Amino acid sequence: MGKKSENKLRYNILMAIVYIIGIILLLQLFNLQIVNGKEYREESNTRLTRETTIKAARGNILDSSGEKLVSTKLVYNVEIYKTKIDNETLNNSLLLLATTLEGNGDKYVDNFPITVNPYAFENEETAKTFKKSNKLDEGYDAEACFNYFKEKYKISNENVDEALKIMILRYEIEKDGYSNTKSVELASNISNASLAKINEMSTSFPGISTTSEPTIYYPYGTLASHILGYVGPISEDELKGNEEIYDQNDVTGKTGIEQVFEKYLRGIDGVKQIDMSVDGIVTDEYVAEEAIVGNDIMLTIDADLQKITEDALANNIEMMKTGELSGAATASEGAAVVINVKTGEILAMASYPNYDPSLFVDGISTENWNNYLNDSSHPLINKAISSIAPPGSTFKMVTAIAGLESGAIDTSTKINDTGKYTYYRDYQPVCWKRGGHGWLDVTRAIESSCNYFFYETGRRTGIDRLAQVATAFGLGQKTGIELPSEEPGVLASRDTMNPWVDGYTIQAAIGQLNNAFTPLQMAKYTAMVANGGKNIDVTIVKSINKADGTEVSRDEINSYVNEKLEVSGNSGSDISISETNYQAIKEGMRGVTSDGSGTAYSYFRDFDIEVGGKTGSATTDTNHNADAWFVGFAPFDDPEIAVAVYVKNGQHGNYTAPTAREIFEQYLGMNAGTVTEDMTATSYMQTVR
Repeated sequence: MGKKSENKLRYNILMAIVYIIGIILLLQLFNLQIVNGKEYREESNTRLTRETTIKAARGNILDSSGEKLVSTKLVYNVEIYKTKIDNETLNNSLLLLATTLEGNGDKYVDNFPITVNPYAFENEETAKTFKKSNKLDEGYDAEACFNYFKEKYKISNENVDEALKIMILRYEIEKDGYSNTKSVELASNISNASLAKINEMSTSFPGISTTSEPTIYYPYGTLASHILGYVGPISEDELKGNEEIYDQNDVTGKTGIEQVFEKYLRGIDGVKQIDMSVDGIVTDEYVAEEAIVGNDIMLTIDADLQKITEDALANNIEMMKTGELSGAATASEGAAVVINVKTGEILAMASYPNYDPSLFVDGISTENWNNYLNDSSHPLINKAISSIAPPGSTFKMVTAIAGLESGAIDTSTKINDTGKYTYYRDYQPVCWKRGGHGWLDVTRAIESSCNYFFYETGRRTGIDRLAQVATAFGLGQKTGIELPSEEPGVLASRDTMNPWVDGYTIQAAIGQLNNAFTPLQMAKYTAMVANGGKNIDVTIVKSINKADGTEVSRDEINSYVNEKLEVSGNSGSDISISETNYQAIKEGMRGVTSDGSGTAYSYFRDFDIEVGGKTGSATTDTNHNADAWFVGFAPFDDPEIAVAVYVKNGQHGNYTAPTAREIFEQYLGMNAGTVTEDMTATSYMQTVR
């Protein structure tokens, strides 16, 4: 056989195959259109297929032991699609739905402003708006409007209560608009009893179905609200350009961890296919794309210690407001921070007063929002990172270290406090103890919080060295914590006050002038004093855990946070402190809590574990109001935690010590009873102590 004959054979075989395939397709087409055409057309006309979104659950926010501080739970909603049912069937199914929900204590949407028995509008303004938007005669009263809609919706029920239930739901459907692909939500967060009945009697609810949706909830209520933040309905600006990620019904993080880690917490929605007959009966449903849950964020805080810290701070401020701690009745807000002195992990962070994050999930009401905004104690602000205040005498360890390490003083140097500092002719401040403390070394000066000693030490040291040491402690800088709205504060220096005047230095040396720091900065500073000057990287996020069990790398977290919050990472630097100088300063802080002349002795004199501490207060206005501070660490010999407590208008630094004591008790497992306070102890209104 020649090559030509072989090619012809192949061609004939190929053509035969094509003809056979064509005949098969024609036979199949004949079968579909002619033989079984009527049956298939009828089946097609009685089936609808819809896609619905399976909402992905957000990731949990956990404390350091895995306790869920923010989680999600499934709630069940009721929705309706447009189907090929007559008006009477629709009305009957809506009435059955309303009575079913009411019978189980559930609510359904009700934006219809008319009530019956007697007929009435909610108010005149509502009536006017309602009639205008529905193009009704302005002269219609409530009964006339009711009858208009009864006729419009062809409601045959003579019982006005039943007619109203139908009317309410029909009105919602009309206003929101539905189709065979777009649903209208008629009820949300229904009970299990209603869910079961609706699903069991699905044939009685044509077009009506139930859906499940994860919603955010807070197992611990308001606990750690300023850390966690809140979520709320996505705004138009947030949605714009992100339509592939979000839809208009999504929620997003607005503040706190929820905002910063929105990218990690949000999940990826799935898709569910629903087959439904034209009369609204669901015939089948299946998942086309699984939803992917968001990542979990594990924090460094301990839920139990967080609660004790919040409660102690709240009780402390209440004692001030009620006069139990005299002279501090204007105290209304404050903060407390607990930090691991070795790792920089935040173990607790309280801001008083708290707020309720659950109010924001579905969109906060105007009333609640205005209540928060108009509250003079600013409950929505995280005062631990966003409020700055002069540190007063708690700054004196900076001055002591700067003086000792520069050689301006040493541990044996004694300065005679005569009451008034007279080095400058035109500026002669006085010590808080008007008669003076007499001769003091640095340890005793810290213990008794002698202003005069630190005026002189500051002058000898100079502002440049003071600012250098304060900067190394991270004061006047953002710490880089993984939370939004952190304030950098202000450090007194030639950079922040120009021109510099000599008298400024001695004011800065006792924590005044324009010095103003956040409680978080003060906690970090105290931790570095406690650990001998080693810089720590402040963090409140322990890990980000994926659903597959893996973790996001720390480098990725740090890079993401730095870009998101526009920070450059950790503040401060290691500080070289000789062992002799370090021990002298620590001993001074021990004396604050354990020596009879110490400024916090009355609150720690019966404490079983030694604590290093320092009180501080600085006047902030012409009415002589003073912000109050306590900073400290424990255990004294091998410090583990540092604490900073701040109360605006707390007046006396030692007034904040009760909060610190309760925190130490909880962390150290002392489980002590109620703190017994020495109310006979003398309190002083001082410029700084």
